[in-house]
Amino acid sequence: MQLPLRMPGLGHVNCYALEDEKGFTIVDPGMPGPQAWKLLMERFQLAGFGLRNVHTVVVTHSHIDHFGASGRVRVKSGAKVVTSSTFRTWWDPTDVGEQELEADEPDPRAPWRHETPWGGKHPRPPARVRLKFRLLRPVMKRWFATPSPSVRLADAQTIRLGKREWVSVHTPGHTPDHLCLFDPEGGVLLSGDHVLPTITPHISGIDAGPDPLSDFFRSLDKVSDLDGVTRVLPAHGHPFDDLTGRVKDIHRHHEERLARLTEAAERLGEAPVAELSKHLFRQRSWGPMADSETYAHLEHLRFAGKATRREEEGHMLYSVK
Repeated sequence: MQLPLRMPGLGHVNCYALEDEKGFTIVDPGMPGPQAWKLLMERFQLAGFGLRNVHTVVVTHSHIDHFGASGRVRVKSGAKVVTSSTFRTWWDPTDVGEQELEADEPDPRAPWRHETPWGGKHPRPPARVRLKFRLLRPVMKRWFATPSPSVRLADAQTIRLGKREWVSVHTPGHTPDHLCLFDPEGGVLLSGDHVLPTITPHISGIDAGPDPLSDFFRSLDKVSDLDGVTRVLPAHGHPFDDLTGRVKDIHRHHEERLARLTEAAERLGEAPVAELSKHLFRQRSWGPMADSETYAHLEHLRFAGKATRREEEGHMLYSVK
């Protein structure tokens, strides 16, 4: 069930429904908000079931276009919410509450107020979205509830959904808490954002561990090594069959980026992340998101012993060896 999105580079998120004798499991129910909720209910109706029939919600990872409606489904239908054991959001009830913050401490639910590790601007929503967020905050509880997972799957743990035995596959990289589910008997992989058919997921340099690109490479190899995958159901784009080939393409894409970044650093000498980012991305993509992924690639080179960095006036400067 394709749910429309208004996000850069993304036209939709795929919500999957798995039927069994008790009703339905849904996977990644999309964004919060009244319009997104209306569309979700319409998709349910077109598929021949209602909210009352949903007993489980699977959330592949902690990006709002995947978990946004999960909490409301939980509240309205009593459904269980299934995530990886490492799942966490800025809105998680275990986070520090706003009333407990010190006067000079940034709100964890507004991460764009934090400084980035490399000294640049934090990726953040457009000004109109931030304004809307502030204005609607008093009524947000009506449309947004935290996922509050009731089932947290460890890696390689099994769970029965849709008359199938699924194996939990932890795949950190795009996010530290990313979860894929594999049905060995049917050869089906629910891949979330980890492996997509035509685009590559953002590898963030923020809150994703010291070397998220290495994590991503290992996770790609992990799913490629799964025996018998014949059908991949991604969170964006159309289902596809050649998992191994797509994994090789994504590997190649990032290796080419690392080579391009190394060449740029050799020409520029010591340079900040924002400058190196301009040699990695087209002008239309310049900005905090591109800087974040550039930083992740630079840190990968540094951990591999191929680059060095130093800090000057709050900014990280990189050079290649």
